[in-house]
Amino acid sequence: MSEFAEITAYIGLGSNLENPRQQVTDAFEELQAAAHCRMLRRSSLYRTRPVGPQDQPDFINAVASLATRLQAERLLDVLQEIEQRHHRMRDTGRWGPRTLDLDLLLYGDQCIETPRLRVPHPEMTRRAFVLVPLREIAPRDLALPGQGRLGDFLPDASLDRLA
Repeated sequence: MSEFAEITAYIGLGSNLENPRQQVTDAFEELQAAAHCRMLRRSSLYRTRPVGPQDQPDFINAVASLATRLQAERLLDVLQEIEQRHHRMRDTGRWGPRTLDLDLLLYGDQCIETPRLRVPHPEMTRRAFVLVPLREIAPRDLALPGQGRLGDFLPDASLDRLA
């Protein structure tokens, strides 16, 4: 088992197909139930325009923080297993529509770069749909390893908060 000392991880959630609100809500519950993981906080849900092709439905986005004893790549496996249970198709292209997208945004204060995983998530500081819900549940002085503090990247834009 790839289990060790507890660490805090932040997960980005998004969906724009097959009842996106329910997809994200169900994913929160599955994250809470995942072995060696404990939900710390979850953000509100936000409705956002898609990045990339605009000929697709709006997304529902959120962020969750987890305390986990899983190593980063094992946590990624768990996230991908949850996506598969939601019938995630990976051949829709980058920024295409999806039933569920789970991104490992932060894993403690670690910088990770492997063929499968980059943490911190390389696009997170440019995406309001990540930063706004992250700001809701994380301290402003949260370190974004190698990039600065969360408070340094808070966007001026507001998002359509649902719940």
